[in-house]
Amino acid sequence: MTIGLLGGPLSAAAPALAQPGCAVTLAGSLPKEAPDAGAATIVDVRTGWDGCADRLVIDLAGPPDGYVVRYVDVVHREGSGEPVPVRGGATLQVVARSPVYNPDTGQPTWAPADPNEVADLRWHPTFRQLAFAGSFEGQTTFALGVRARLPFRVFTLEGPGDGSRLVIDVAHFW
Repeated sequence: MTIGLLGGPLSAAAPALAQPGCAVTLAGSLPKEAPDAGAATIVDVRTGWDGCADRLVIDLAGPPDGYVVRYVDVVHREGSGEPVPVRGGATLQVVARSPVYNPDTGQPTWAPADPNEVADLRWHPTFRQLAFAGSFEGQTTFALGVRARLPFRVFTLEGPGDGSRLVIDVAHFW
């Protein structure tokens, strides 16, 4: 079992990375999508890496919701439509069909200290910048600047407890 720097297994259920020494195959660089399936809210966002890929994890309070992850020329801020500039040779738009607020009360469930630099990515081989592009009408958008248009995979994991996680792995190499 491969253990990532986030402390958990890279997941036997998820497809593997297509590199020597990596256990499984990434599904290329085409868009990945899953339908909205629940009413979870985002409670944390974190990153990590191992020898095969950089990883973005979006922690959810509740069962996994839908998502759309794809390479784009520009990510636009939710609500305003303003472009979100990010560093890197390519940009992944990550749309989680979950808000960062409680839909009943409007109270925030997660907020970045700096929306333009959600995580410290200095030591990541592939990730260059993670920016929060906003949460509007039940969905949240991130702009993930990466080194190049590399293969990626997206999957969800249940737990811990009643929560779940949306996981995006971007390979270090083709």
